[in-house]
Amino acid sequence: MNLRGKQKRFLRAQANHLQPLFAVGKNGLTQAWLAQLDGALDKRELIKVSILQNADETTGDVKEFIEQNSDIQVVQEIGRVLVLFKVSSNPKLRELSQRVERI
Repeated sequence: MNLRGKQKRFLRAQANHLQPLFAVGKNGLTQAWLAQLDGALDKRELIKVSILQNADETTGDVKEFIEQNSDIQVVQEIGRVLVLFKVSSNPKLRELSQRVERI
């Protein structure tokens, strides 16, 4: 699902109260980290990721890595925090994505 502007604004509003669940640190970006991220998004559909101060990667690097190696979409980039969205593969967990489709 390619997100339009209104849909991204809606998701940003939904993510406002969330705390980052994942962090990118000195270990960097790996396929194992991306697989864990994908699994968490499959259950929640919307999460935040924090890039720690000791990470070698920039926010742009992390965004590019995520978008090129998965079907996860970066909704917002605020400082060293990314808001990520992915439609769940489980139909019972698609409440948020169904609301996004109606927008």
